[in-house]
Amino acid sequence: MLMKKLVGRTASSLTRSLSTRARPFPVLQDTVDVSCPQLADGRAKAEGRLAELQKLSSICLAGGGEKGIALHVKRNRKMLVRDKLKYILDDDTDFLEFALLAGLGQPYGDVPSAAAICGIGKIHGRYSMVVANDGTVKSGTFYPITVRKLIRAQELGEINRLPCIYLVDSAGGFLPLQHDLFADKKHGGRGFYNPAVMSSKGIPQLAVVCGSCTAGGAYQPSMCEDAAIVTRIGTIFLGGPPLVKAATGEEISAENLGGATVHCSVSGVTDYFASTEEESFEILRDLVATLNVDPVSFSPEAEDPFLDASTLNDLSGIEAIDRHKLYAVIARVVDGGRFREFKQQYGKNLTTGYAFIEGGCVGVVANAGPLTYQDGLKGSHFLQICQQRKLPVIFFQNSGPLPSYESSVKSLTVEESYQAIKGRAAMMGALSCITVPKITINIGSCHADDNYTMCGPSFSPNFIFSWPGTTVTHTLNPPCVPAPAKPLEAPSAGGKDKKKPRSLSAFSFPVGSSFYMAAESLIDGIIVPSDTRKVVAKCLQICRQQETLENSSKDFPVFRL
Repeated sequence: MLMKKLVGRTASSLTRSLSTRARPFPVLQDTVDVSCPQLADGRAKAEGRLAELQKLSSICLAGGGEKGIALHVKRNRKMLVRDKLKYILDDDTDFLEFALLAGLGQPYGDVPSAAAICGIGKIHGRYSMVVANDGTVKSGTFYPITVRKLIRAQELGEINRLPCIYLVDSAGGFLPLQHDLFADKKHGGRGFYNPAVMSSKGIPQLAVVCGSCTAGGAYQPSMCEDAAIVTRIGTIFLGGPPLVKAATGEEISAENLGGATVHCSVSGVTDYFASTEEESFEILRDLVATLNVDPVSFSPEAEDPFLDASTLNDLSGIEAIDRHKLYAVIARVVDGGRFREFKQQYGKNLTTGYAFIEGGCVGVVANAGPLTYQDGLKGSHFLQICQQRKLPVIFFQNSGPLPSYESSVKSLTVEESYQAIKGRAAMMGALSCITVPKITINIGSCHADDNYTMCGPSFSPNFIFSWPGTTVTHTLNPPCVPAPAKPLEAPSAGGKDKKKPRSLSAFSFPVGSSFYMAAESLIDGIIVPSDTRKVVAKCLQICRQQETLENSSKDFPVFRL
């Protein structure tokens, strides 16, 4: 019967028919009218936010500025940290940098990029997490925000099973704030705990000492499996020459106390002696080649979206992305704009479904307002399916403006509110236990318990980014606390009122804004909306590499014996 139906059809028409059916999932229709006034207003707002992002990024990319760069290059004869990356990473790599804006707006002053560069790039085709101190920013000193950023980089390395590479060049901790540096498990000491745990899990740890490595920081290279050091530049010691002289009266140079010759031939703290920084980076690249990690190949099945991605910039400026417009966002991120929705008629505020991104199948979870009971059950069901089928999940956080979100929550009856709690709890339970990669993008703000159901930082996303202009709030209807009465103060000796302490930062970001979240390293960065597909695709490639990591877990890390 089939053969009879095919009679009379040409080979070319048959091929066209089969090729059309070869692509799964229906194509989403564009739900955005680019000529509408609302989108024009959004475009104007988006341009302002993107300009602010560009301005702040330029400040952080400049590191310590002209003065810091001159001191680093001329006096210390060291290479700039971003130039180091050019020697280490493959020529064709697209470096995915995290927390670029971290360190701005801090009460103790601005620390551009938190005095450290963290990101993922390819070395011999293998994705690796690179953590590099920026010696131009206050000599690479560790501040509390520096610690937070580095701990997050190590978390990303562990979650995604990425080889971790440390380029050490730091003057040590900022002593006036040392109580915020080393005390708790989220503080500096965790930076030495994490490499040991990752090494025991078969995740390689490598270091190059191309600057000072002092006090507690001396443990950074010694906790790694392989460590190289650059002579006359790299030093490792618990206490430097001034401390030795104060304690014993002995005068000794930094090189004789803890230089490359000492640690390569006497202490054994480092394994490779490099005459120049360039040589140390060649050693590092050679070490990565020994890691037995297969490069991730590009899928030939990838299909670009057919809609203009620049419209996402305009959408980021409108007041609210409703469920209707949410399809326009998804269509501009997934392959060919193709999307098969799951439970389309069940649950009004949560959109779930399947798509391909660069040839790999993923699950998509996106909200448009607070989740109902049905939304929670729907999300829980879908996440369990993704776990069973080993599909990465892409979350689009989209709670909308806070006033409308609050009114939606208040409109629920008591019974509906209790039911919603049960549904959300089910979704949180599923989200907590799935082990597939999770990538979160905040496209339209995130309020209250959406921080949990939509895979906020507490639920260990592999990566989490925000569009500019979004906000994050953690509670609804915060209690109104009256301001405490000001105590009576005695007038000062000069008869003048005491002046308020001057802020040490040049920036002040609204709490919960995307710029605040990025400056505090609470998210992995702010992305240009039109780059969403590129960033998500890069993250998926990075997640895919762990499938090829052949290093087996063991009971202990590699010890220096």
